[in-house]
Amino acid sequence: MYDVIVVGGGSAGAAVAARLSENPATRVLLLEAGLDWRAGDAPWEVTTPNPIPIIHQREFQEKWQWPQLHSRRVAGQDQRFYWRGKGLGGSSMMNGQIAIRGVADAFDEWAALGCTGWSAKEIMPLFSVIEDDLEFGDRPGHGRGGPLPVYRAPPETWGPIDKGLRDAALASGYAWCDDVNGPDGEGVACYPINSRDLRRISTNEAYLEPARGRANLEIRGHALVERVVIKDGQATGVIVHIEGQGTQEISAREIVLCGGSIHSPAILLRSGVGPADELKDMGITVECDLPVGRNFFDHPLFRTTIKLHDDVAPEDKDTRHTNCCVTYSSGLADGGKRDMILIAFNHRGIGNPGAIGAGLFNAFSRGTLKLASTDASIDPIVEENMLADPRDMLRMVDAVKRLAVITTQPALAGIADWIRLTDTDMTLSQAAALPTRELEAVLRRDTGDIQHAAGTCRMTGFKDTGGVVNPDGTVKGLKGLRVADASIMPSDCRANTHFTTVAIGEAIARMMMRKQESAAPAVAMAK
Repeated sequence: MYDVIVVGGGSAGAAVAARLSENPATRVLLLEAGLDWRAGDAPWEVTTPNPIPIIHQREFQEKWQWPQLHSRRVAGQDQRFYWRGKGLGGSSMMNGQIAIRGVADAFDEWAALGCTGWSAKEIMPLFSVIEDDLEFGDRPGHGRGGPLPVYRAPPETWGPIDKGLRDAALASGYAWCDDVNGPDGEGVACYPINSRDLRRISTNEAYLEPARGRANLEIRGHALVERVVIKDGQATGVIVHIEGQGTQEISAREIVLCGGSIHSPAILLRSGVGPADELKDMGITVECDLPVGRNFFDHPLFRTTIKLHDDVAPEDKDTRHTNCCVTYSSGLADGGKRDMILIAFNHRGIGNPGAIGAGLFNAFSRGTLKLASTDASIDPIVEENMLADPRDMLRMVDAVKRLAVITTQPALAGIADWIRLTDTDMTLSQAAALPTRELEAVLRRDTGDIQHAAGTCRMTGFKDTGGVVNPDGTVKGLKGLRVADASIMPSDCRANTHFTTVAIGEAIARMMMRKQESAAPAVAMAK
């Protein structure tokens, strides 16, 4: 029997498995639905600093993602493909590599919601443990020597939209920020990314590759977990389909779900943990009535397309898609510290069309995730319900108006044939001048997301029955079962979710190790 089964080897799961297996007395099994791959065998599409191919090309979606997974971003839109990594490293091996920390105020909000142990004072130091900051590692509050490199591209290597957004935003009154991960990280900044020598470093390479030689760590790829086995309120193992070996039950003393905000809740639902009425309608025996899938959120993003002059358009297929962002506090609708972001896109593939996106970094709208089938090979139904909360719509309207001002600056207007809404002839300035209701309609039609799924297994205080997991990741009402990934976020971390998700894995692994250490003396005394 294993001591711990970790389900999912992504941003959090790789950290959990690696940290727990540091104790040679803890036998860990990591199950990953996708490929088990080694750093030395990583193909071009995983290592390139440009994530556009692995995200958008269908051959790579089939290989590295969940090709049938779709979501509806905003009510009234059609369902569209939703990007989620499948394979060791999870979304960290196909995302934008952005290494922005969650905002300290956001973690203090988590603590205020009853999530003890998750305040900024307790969580921010974990980011220093995680990172090997190549530029600022020696600064107070930063880290050097951690598993994940943090790199900032020199400005002379930036793309045309990077430079244009930087100069236009500065001319519009936004301040320069040399470190978006610093204590006052707000303003025009260079994106920190998980890259070393211009090569993506996923959590597979950062955490699992160095741990591969441990005798107490076993990794199995192509292992699709169907459900958790629950007996008398105790998780005892998982039912998993392993390619080439069939379906089997594997037992363990504890199960940690790290399948992400889409697949961790789906596993719980198939296991009988979720809203009782929904489970009964699916013919699933109810083990625990909890609001699984009820708190989905993502970051809305509205893009304006920029047709670049031919002489400045990037041509190299490895050209980095973004290096520059502008984060700011809107001062509107309870948004709080650093609730907004503007993002440069040097290209949306290869060719002349670049873009700038305006997005929310503190979203209040909440969506749902429900099972489409009890078959684990069929992805769940995701309704993101973005912009449903008036506070989100108000700030997005303001963001479009801000962006329209910035794009009239010579630094952007001077490199563009035109700047307009995607797939229309309407210019951004025309859109910004629309009556509010008409602009809101445009936003509902055109807004996408930043692929930052979170919240579907919401964490609440130990005595708060309105959530799914407790502050230590344990599933409420059950023993031997935890969740450790972005799905447990009780509210927005106000950043790209990857770095915070790794911190969640680190935090819960430490909680588990402390529990093991406290139990060890009692076991010794009993003997």
